[in-house]
Amino acid sequence: MKYDGDKFNLKAIETVASLMVAAAKTAPKGCGRESMETYVIDGAEKDALVAEMRRFGEETKQAFYLRDAGNIEKSACVVLFGAVDSYRGLPHCGYCGMDDCFGANKSGAHCAFSVGDLGIAMGSAVSVAAAHHIDNRIMFSAGKAALALKYFSEKVFLAYGVPLSISEKSPFFDRPDTPPASQNGCNAK
Repeated sequence: MKYDGDKFNLKAIETVASLMVAAAKTAPKGCGRESMETYVIDGAEKDALVAEMRRFGEETKQAFYLRDAGNIEKSACVVLFGAVDSYRGLPHCGYCGMDDCFGANKSGAHCAFSVGDLGIAMGSAVSVAAAHHIDNRIMFSAGKAALALKYFSEKVFLAYGVPLSISEKSPFFDRPDTPPASQNGCNAK
């Protein structure tokens, strides 16, 4: 029997996406407490994400939203990661800017451990993709659009998206339409 390689590429991406979710779940977390939501989107949900990113780009005049939307359009799926506030009850921590978790919760400050845990989990997840030769890139723009589309529960306050692709050349790097750092919000004064 003869099989088309593209069919197996899609199957590989689906397998790796599931392994990325598992890697994120098992990544070390402060106090061993879950503080994250993960989803994998494709099809209509991915198309809606692309449209929302384009809307942001046009509304804010930030070219990177449009560029990233084009990258996601070329991707098979997007793995979404969101941080949930999970106050640890630590006395005298102060990493969030408040004296303790009670003050943080009362003022609406976000737990620094939740943010750190999300970063560690995403690092574990993208290392899985890289180990399996699946092109990927962590995108703030995709997370922002996913939050606007309410893809996460209302407990999520920060999100990122990681599109996955298999092609001759990664669509996520060497992007000629990337504006200089001074024009894309990076290094802005």
